[in-house]
Amino acid sequence: MVVDEVARRYGIDRWKRKDSAAQAFDSRRGIVFVKPASFMNLSGTPVRLISSWYRVPPGEVLVISDDLDLPFGKLRMRRSGGHGGHNGLRSVIATIGEDFPRIRVGVGRPEFDSVDHVLGEFVADERQALPEIIAAAAGGVERWLDGNVEAAMRFVNSWASPQ
Repeated sequence: MVVDEVARRYGIDRWKRKDSAAQAFDSRRGIVFVKPASFMNLSGTPVRLISSWYRVPPGEVLVISDDLDLPFGKLRMRRSGGHGGHNGLRSVIATIGEDFPRIRVGVGRPEFDSVDHVLGEFVADERQALPEIIAAAAGGVERWLDGNVEAAMRFVNSWASPQ
């Protein structure tokens, strides 16, 4: 949803499917938008294939992921790091290493099955809060794209969820 929002803000509406991902290239800005379409625990393969094709080094790959260990709506941005138990990040790290920035979007840890939680629908209160959360994460992405990692991290890490 965050990638879709940034693409929308940049006027990107043409996507192609290749390398197990939806991709869009903004030639004016030199940005590749990628939404892996593989299973989450295999998402490193499309990230590696596409970043290799466009010759994008890991430090210039921004990964956006959900995070069960953050409360719903909490955002966190880091320059690099481990996977924290997230299988999608584990897959990306296995293919391009740990040295890539990431924005984690909190979805909260449920009392019931985590798989159903991350694959299921948002509840009404969450759906109502989503536009602000997505907009804030997209704002962090835009700051990062502007080349100001510190400003992006300050913005993302200090943002307070409406919930």
